[in-house]
Amino acid sequence: MKTPSGRIHVGALRGVVVHDLIYQALLKKKVKVVYTWVYNDMDPMDSFPYYLPEKFKQHMGKPLYQIPSPEPGYQSLANCYAEQFTKVFNSLGVKPEIVWSSQLYQHGKFNKVTRQALDQADKIRQLYHDISGYDKPTNWYPYQVICPHCGKVGTTIVTDWDGKKVKFECRKDLVKWAEGCGFQGEIEPLNTNGKLMWKVDWAAHWKVLGITIEGAGKDHMSKGGSHDLSGAICEQVFNYPVPFSFAYEWFLAKGGAKMSSSKGIGVSAAEISRTLPPEILKFLITKTNYRQTIIFDPNNNETILKLFDDYDVSRPGKNLPRFRDVVNYVQMPSVDIYQKFPRADKEELTKRIKYAKIWLETYAPASQVYQQTKKMPEIVATFNGSQRSFLSNVSVAAQTINSPEELQQKIYYHAKLANLSPNQAFGTIYQSTIGKDHGPKAGWFLFNNQSAIQRLDEAAKYLPLEEKSAIPSTKTKLISFSPEFVKTYPSASVGFALINGVNIAKTNPDLEAKKKRFLQEIGGLTTEMINQYPEVISYRKMYKNMGVDWHSKRPSPEALLRRIATGKGLYAPINVCVDAYNLVVMRKRISSGAFNADKIKFPCQVKICQGGESAVFIGDKEPTVLAKGEVSYFDQ
Repeated sequence: MKTPSGRIHVGALRGVVVHDLIYQALLKKKVKVVYTWVYNDMDPMDSFPYYLPEKFKQHMGKPLYQIPSPEPGYQSLANCYAEQFTKVFNSLGVKPEIVWSSQLYQHGKFNKVTRQALDQADKIRQLYHDISGYDKPTNWYPYQVICPHCGKVGTTIVTDWDGKKVKFECRKDLVKWAEGCGFQGEIEPLNTNGKLMWKVDWAAHWKVLGITIEGAGKDHMSKGGSHDLSGAICEQVFNYPVPFSFAYEWFLAKGGAKMSSSKGIGVSAAEISRTLPPEILKFLITKTNYRQTIIFDPNNNETILKLFDDYDVSRPGKNLPRFRDVVNYVQMPSVDIYQKFPRADKEELTKRIKYAKIWLETYAPASQVYQQTKKMPEIVATFNGSQRSFLSNVSVAAQTINSPEELQQKIYYHAKLANLSPNQAFGTIYQSTIGKDHGPKAGWFLFNNQSAIQRLDEAAKYLPLEEKSAIPSTKTKLISFSPEFVKTYPSASVGFALINGVNIAKTNPDLEAKKKRFLQEIGGLTTEMINQYPEVISYRKMYKNMGVDWHSKRPSPEALLRRIATGKGLYAPINVCVDAYNLVVMRKRISSGAFNADKIKFPCQVKICQGGESAVFIGDKEPTVLAKGEVSYFDQ
């Protein structure tokens, strides 16, 4: 049973599939068996899904089957989300008989059990006390009326029962999530005039439907919990045997959070079914013992790729094209994927090509999307002569070599000639073409890829910024390098802008949106990835030269990115100036800062400290004494 209060998360599929496995096993044993899946659409809307329009807040407290659908083509909000969920598990080959609680009530199927519950309200109150430790008042009854005045069920309370009618009130302040209308009256507890309280309602479903087996998530199965209480009500009030029960573990979202339909925690089943083929989605659920937790985070760049790998391992003898390879080849316009997997089943390969493209569009982190940039990446301007010579040679080789394997070997050859390590060489290719430090196998990426080959040729001839245009003479007086600094760090460069008329606010919504997008783009970032960034490696070398331990005082790009990689998130907002340049620091992995020009006496110089110089840093009252070898900006 599931309450369709919002987009039903993928975790709810575990219950559907586990019960289907039992159903299929019983069928094989020639047991007469029916599998029913109940949508409890009589429940009230008691939390507000973040994706619904504000106008739906007027329906808080109403039964779900009475709330209009947020999407066209459905009878109600409950029907909308339930039908979408049903479509998903049907695609997995799971096809139980669908039962709607509202129809059971409407057709009078609950009239008898409702009367039994009201007649034995004293016993139910005692069971609440004995099993779950709840003390219900003597005028509490296990029934909620759907208010005939405002249509809400979550705001009503029954105060008396005379054997024919219940007295009730629709209270304004009964719950925090909905406001009642204040109506009071009497009504017969028949059909859809109301519903049983849920722990009583659960037991009533067992008797009405004749259930003999039903498992539940572990949160319902704890000692003194909802299942214990419903079981006691089932036996002692409804005189019906408790179905065989078992607990299955949770299906958790990123960080171990319990998935929630209304709170938007976790991925909806409908969304993930568009991302994964049915057999992989079913495998995700069945590959783990039902007593063990499944943690599913599709935004982690390894989760889905590893899921396909695990599925392939579980199918020995099947020549399945590796999904992560398909992901790479899909992004190489020169590669005929069908030729890359000549022995693979063509239908299966076509399917994986489809889902590889979907994954790239939906969940792939920016680090794994290998599309050639429209403009020349800025980092190309910093390439040295060896890198440019290497790119030129690779460009020539790529136009004459007859196979990607041969081209891959030629790249290694030219890297050695240019005295570049493999990481430097391949990084130079990827930075020139896709603007990243890594990418797909370069030989296959470049082979017959004329636009990428042309880009390498252009990058080889691309002049550094300082060579393209000299800084205007009016600015040469503003900043310079000391001779000692140039001698120690000959490849260092600095860029600057003098900006007038600046008004610095505390926050800015556009900037906050950019920060949020950046976090999404680098989803799956790890400290290992940060350790490989050439900029970070360069800064560490510089810190070592300065005599600074980079473990305890990390360069700003590394320090900021490590916060994200270790789960600490972005720093707290400071102001739009600092937040903006910190975002640039993380994006470009190059240190940046801002200074109050009104307090600076130009010209400035970058030089190596002799030791003993002092500076008052942001937030400090006392000056900090600088050590010998540290690099700093000095004004007059």
